[in-house]
Amino acid sequence: MADAAQTPPPSNPHLSELDTDMLYHIGYSTSEDLKALFGDVKFVCMGGSTTRMAKFAALVQTSMADVAGVKEAQDPSPPVNISKSDRYVMYKVGPVLSVNHGMGFSSISILLHEIIKLLYYAGCDDPVIIRIGTSGGVGITPGSVVVTRQPFNAQVEPQFNLVVAGKMVHRKSFMHEQTRKDILASGQGLGYDVIEGNTMSTDDFYEGQGRIDGAVCEHDLEDKMAFLDQAHKKGIVNIEMEGVVLGSICHMSSVRCACVCVTLLNRLNGDQVSLSKEEHDEYQLRPQKVVIAHIRSVLTAASGDNGEPTAKRSRL
Repeated sequence: MADAAQTPPPSNPHLSELDTDMLYHIGYSTSEDLKALFGDVKFVCMGGSTTRMAKFAALVQTSMADVAGVKEAQDPSPPVNISKSDRYVMYKVGPVLSVNHGMGFSSISILLHEIIKLLYYAGCDDPVIIRIGTSGGVGITPGSVVVTRQPFNAQVEPQFNLVVAGKMVHRKSFMHEQTRKDILASGQGLGYDVIEGNTMSTDDFYEGQGRIDGAVCEHDLEDKMAFLDQAHKKGIVNIEMEGVVLGSICHMSSVRCACVCVTLLNRLNGDQVSLSKEEHDEYQLRPQKVVIAHIRSVLTAASGDNGEPTAKRSRL
């Protein structure tokens, strides 16, 4: 088991009753030497698409070539998918783990349960989980990168609602304040807007986000605009599908987290994402570059000339 001074144990008291914990959806278990495999992980970066996270791992590799202690960045071959399941992909480049979480509440929830347990069993030292994704903007310029201040659900509540054993439970959702500030600082000067704001998470892309362009729609344009206006008045500047779950599960597990998403459109002007492939690809790179700038900043500040850590980061 992990050192108590490192990643806190998961809040589930029943895990101590297991002889072996099978992390089924990523293909690992506590019968393996998880500390040797993952003990140096400090950043878990996750996004919806398998392809996006493979490209992100490759970008991390090329961007960390001059950072002390990241020996994998010197490897000329591309990062390899080390997931043992076909449910999610997983790439490791030094202290950075790049995984995809799929789309929606259920998919990211499953991954978070298993990744947080993995971090604990591996004895990782105060890791942070960062979601890197796309979103729809609310009243802001497309292409802007939003670092979430407070996640909300689709009912504009700062909580994640979940049915557990047949009963509805309500769990508060938070992003780590200092991590948010650090990411914002790292994103300045990259040539595009990197801002902070509140984020709405819905468990659906079409009706759940008030869109009127899906196959089924029982609301009208007036309903949609009232919904978006209510969100905007709460300081919500973008809408996506996972952040409120990330903030809730990480908060309950005492693991730092952040959500960094680019906006592909302004929902106040329409529902359709009409970017060209070149524009879409460039926009998707924007939050990745922000997060990589943050990772470089942290690793550089925490390492001496020999690449050894010189100070621990505060959890506050």
